Amino acid sequence: MTSFRTLDAAEFKGKRVLVRVDLNVPTKDGKVTDDTRIRAVLPTIEEISKKGGKVILLAHFGRPKGERVKEMSLAPVAPVLERLLGRAVAFADDCIGNDAASAIARMSDGDVLLLENTRFHKGEEKNDPIFVSALAELGDLYVDDAFSASHRAHASTEGIAHILPAYAGRSMQAELEALEKALTAPKRPVIAIVGGAKVSSKIDLLENLVTKVDALVIGGGMANTFLNAEGYNVGASLCEKDLADTARRILIKAEEANCAIILPVDANVAYHFEANSPSQNYSVEAIPADGMILDVGPQSIERIKAAIDDAATVVWNGPLGAFELRPFDIGTNEAARHAAARTKAGHLLSVAGGGDTVAALNQAGVADDFSYVSTAGGAFLEWLEGKVLPGVEVLKRS
Repeated sequence: MTSFRTLDAAEFKGKRVLVRVDLNVPTKDGKVTDDTRIRAVLPTIEEISKKGGKVILLAHFGRPKGERVKEMSLAPVAPVLERLLGRAVAFADDCIGNDAASAIARMSDGDVLLLENTRFHKGEEKNDPIFVSALAELGDLYVDDAFSASHRAHASTEGIAHILPAYAGRSMQAELEALEKALTAPKRPVIAIVGGAKVSSKIDLLENLVTKVDALVIGGGMANTFLNAEGYNVGASLCEKDLADTARRILIKAEEANCAIILPVDANVAYHFEANSPSQNYSVEAIPADGMILDVGPQSIERIKAAIDDAATVVWNGPLGAFELRPFDIGTNEAARHAAARTKAGHLLSVAGGGDTVAALNQAGVADDFSYVSTAGGAFLEWLEGKVLPGVEVLKRS
């Protein structure tokens, strides 16, 4: 039993269904260049349509700050939706008022309509009650299929769910179920792999995870900050030395929570931050004064693989090294492929997310082999930080 309401609990036939989706897709010269986010919401659209609901899509695009910006219109997305759905998709020039109401009045059961950018109205990001009411007047039911926007308490992601019966779409459902299995009610042991450049951007994440997981692997540039805090010389490596006390506080908190911290014991060191720069593996006790740590070393990789072998659940956020530069992608690639192999063999639940993480898993060729890979970015990170996501809270069963 999920803790939130899903499409299974709704009756759609003949109903006007406002569906919040993420269509904030990359474009060039007015053309969509990546339709990944559009494809993610197709199952929800198709299911509601087949069940006789009138599918009315709500979405934002860019940051127009309450103004009508031609370059941020959702109009170019409608033909892409048409192509992917294999059916007509109407478009309304506004998301409230007469334009939207007239377009909805022309709909038959099963039709699909895309409304204009919700952020063309200042009331969207302010979650203004008047704007919320204007949106709610257009529908009978509300479905949220945009987990990526659920960390914002905006009118179309949170406010409207207080007025209309609200449900999670299939993409939202898949994301929430994966995260619940990974952290809320996980199969143990649970390990988290956290990488990336800076500790400063992930303090809340690390402090929350050490209370939730059995072991925490720290890699990437942020590992240098922890090594420095423990008294190691990290040479010319990226390191936030002013956060030494913060790193030590997290280490103490982990010890109190009985969470094992796994830091690198060796590293691949170079003298220039560029692809194919000459490099050599060193113990963390012997990093050259002018050397830069750009990846975990072979002994560290084996330790990470062993931790994955011991785990029943893995949560991953951030690469272990400068994965965008060869040969400093080796640590991330090997660990990712090992986790993927364990997942495919049925020994591991693996959940990963975050922009660099998705890119790294794609580069390693294993994104499809993980149990779940989130493209939600900020919402995924805030969930891992233990923060309340307004757009999720309003979907919970009362």
